[in-house]
Amino acid sequence: TGPLSLECLGNLLRITLSAEYFEDKYLSLFVIDQSGTAWELDEAMAAQCGYTVAYTTWGSIEFRASALSCHSHLEKDVFTVTVQIKASHIPDMSNAKTHLKSATCHYGPWSPRELICENNYMEVSVRREVPETIKDFPQDEPEDWTLVFPEAKAEEASIWQIIFHQPEEKRALLVSNAWSAGYGLNTTDSRVLLRMPYTAAQVQLVEDQGITFSVLRSSIFYKYQWMILMLDTAVACPVDGVDYTNKTITWTVPKYIPPLSAGVTSFKDVLVEAGVDLCKLSAKEMASRKYVLLNELKAITMKIPIGAEGGHYKTSVSNGYLGIKYSINLFLEHQWEDNKWRLTKQTIIKEIETPFEQVEVAITNNLNLSARIMNITVGTFLPDVELVNLTIEGVAVAVSETVQHGYLIHSTRYANGSKAYVIEVPFDAPSVKKEYMREDMRAYTLNVTLAFITYPSSETFVIPVIALSAVKDAVLPSARGFCDGRNLHLIITHGNVDQNWLPFISDWHLTQEAAQKYNYILRDNGTHLAISVPFLSPHVSYEDFHTSAIKASFYLTLKDGITLAPRRDFSVSCIFSPTELIQCLPNGTVVITAIKLVGGEDLDTALLVLRDRQCKPSLVTEKTATFKFDVNTCGTSRKFNSTTMTYENEVLYFRPGDDTPTYQLKFLCLYAVKQTADFPYESKKTPPPSIKPGLGCLALSLKLFKEKSYSEPYQESEYPVVKYLSEALYFEVELLQPKDARLHLNLDDCWATNSQRQDSLPQWHILIHGCENNKDSYRTVFHKVNYSLRVKFPQHLKRFEVRMFTFVQDTSLLQE
Repeated sequence: TGPLSLECLGNLLRITLSAEYFEDKYLSLFVIDQSGTAWELDEAMAAQCGYTVAYTTWGSIEFRASALSCHSHLEKDVFTVTVQIKASHIPDMSNAKTHLKSATCHYGPWSPRELICENNYMEVSVRREVPETIKDFPQDEPEDWTLVFPEAKAEEASIWQIIFHQPEEKRALLVSNAWSAGYGLNTTDSRVLLRMPYTAAQVQLVEDQGITFSVLRSSIFYKYQWMILMLDTAVACPVDGVDYTNKTITWTVPKYIPPLSAGVTSFKDVLVEAGVDLCKLSAKEMASRKYVLLNELKAITMKIPIGAEGGHYKTSVSNGYLGIKYSINLFLEHQWEDNKWRLTKQTIIKEIETPFEQVEVAITNNLNLSARIMNITVGTFLPDVELVNLTIEGVAVAVSETVQHGYLIHSTRYANGSKAYVIEVPFDAPSVKKEYMREDMRAYTLNVTLAFITYPSSETFVIPVIALSAVKDAVLPSARGFCDGRNLHLIITHGNVDQNWLPFISDWHLTQEAAQKYNYILRDNGTHLAISVPFLSPHVSYEDFHTSAIKASFYLTLKDGITLAPRRDFSVSCIFSPTELIQCLPNGTVVITAIKLVGGEDLDTALLVLRDRQCKPSLVTEKTATFKFDVNTCGTSRKFNSTTMTYENEVLYFRPGDDTPTYQLKFLCLYAVKQTADFPYESKKTPPPSIKPGLGCLALSLKLFKEKSYSEPYQESEYPVVKYLSEALYFEVELLQPKDARLHLNLDDCWATNSQRQDSLPQWHILIHGCENNKDSYRTVFHKVNYSLRVKFPQHLKRFEVRMFTFVQDTSLLQE
């Protein structure tokens, strides 16, 4: 059929533009007059000149022209209309392709009065009744008309003026003024025509039998030779009368309404026919479609089931919600006789659209487990819907560009013309969220928003798509543990679900910084997570203690990085020798560490003592207490035999007010006796000690601590520190580099100034040659530095206490 097809439908011509050919093109429509001039069509011109442009089912464009349209060529019972269509892919219409179509239709015979109620205009044409000319009567000359009626044209038969009959007044307009007001007027050899849009100023709304009509009552004066003739050109078209009940459209059109029957005393129906899309339907065809056409005394009623053949559904959007409307283009032709006009023919074209009905969109997820693809079908939709873009992780992506995100999108069409969109997304696409569920199950979640547009109305709507797929493909992390002489090791092999899981020891998040604080080793190479902790560590649990063995365990939990929900628990347990707890040094010093067993949570390790209760631990943690003492102190007993000397003591715990210990750890140190060793001896004069000076870099730090325990230093953000006079200040000087156990830190001179410059005056010496200042009222106090988890080399630290003071001159404070 090509891009254009035409049909002659009585007194109307229809040209249909193929949706397939003109899809996605910009169009301009022109009508060609008899001189070959092209007139571009717009809404105002269409209503004035008898043209209608409408969109039909699924996007075709329909052009309709009245037989008496402005640019048609009418000759006897034949009218010809020529149209020109320009189509281009770009808005400026450059390089537009032109299509020219001329159509000729036969129509006749004409009724004395014909009425057309189109979607955008009302038209009435009446036969001119010309009296018989008197023989030998002198004919008029143009100048004669100019003298009598200057406004009237001098043609043989032409319209002079139009009178509008309104309730409050009558108004006369000359032809030129009527054209300017949007009215279309014309004459042919046998007819006079008046056409107007429904919005014309003189159009009134009149109700008859509860139905509203657009009514224009008018009379046209035209001249013929020396006669002025008047014609009644009243027109009325129904604008409502449609009801929707019980899934049925009911269209009611009253007959013989007063504006069309002025002066009429008798009526008789001649013909009542109806159809769809300007095509008449027989009674049999109507019955097959379940249409009902009733011709009653005062009205014609047509009933159409919603969804019936002949109409079509179209997509609609209301407040962002998707819905449908059923649309059908009915027409009614009514011919009747009366004693004034003899025969009147009225053609009513009525485009009916049902109210908005919201619909739900089906979303189906069909997994392809073998290919690891989520296959999601969205729809069905009517053919007038098109997918425009997807919002992926907050970014709008055009359909053509979604392949870059791993998406494959295509539409599938069904036999009834509807369609659905299929979205294929791999499980491993970056926008697919993966989450561990339970056991071996993982949840894959796709969360995208689809944006659509409807044609030709250009309404938009969105559909969120959240597709969840549970797949048995989870690989959980696994672990193995082992121990060496002093450490517990746990090596975790990552699975495919723990990328965002975090290691926790109880509620304590194990980070690199936290691990370093306790001398733990934490390493993660992407495939394995390795943790090593010393036997004597705050986070090691001691579960059993025998004279020959200690059971130590380390527990680790992997938690969800977002919800912190526990996901997987691991542990390693090892047997250690009790000798790990005790050191019997050759110089008679004993270092013993007591441990708190699981189940003894109420035991306070700080309250542990030796037999001599005055001997308290030198280092305390939540689970351990370390004592360092000489074998000849703290109530230590000793026994001799022929080869050894045994020293014995106990670590005890007493509840307040109870002299019976609830915790008792007995330990021994054995020293061999009667051992001899041969040492060669040669008498030499010992050379005097000497020191060889050398050059090197030392890294030192000076810190101010809050308490005598030296556990918490002031942070940089807490400076300057404010203290009262005579309040203690606790200083610590540490040798940071090099880490050489043979080095000892000794302080020579330390002094205070009144400013941040060390050479400023006045100055006051706190230490002089490594000793306190004898002239000081409050002498500097040195504090012993013991071995601890933080202090590996006590000889690299010096701690001293200074009382707060200020500089004065006479009785005034000195300030910088």
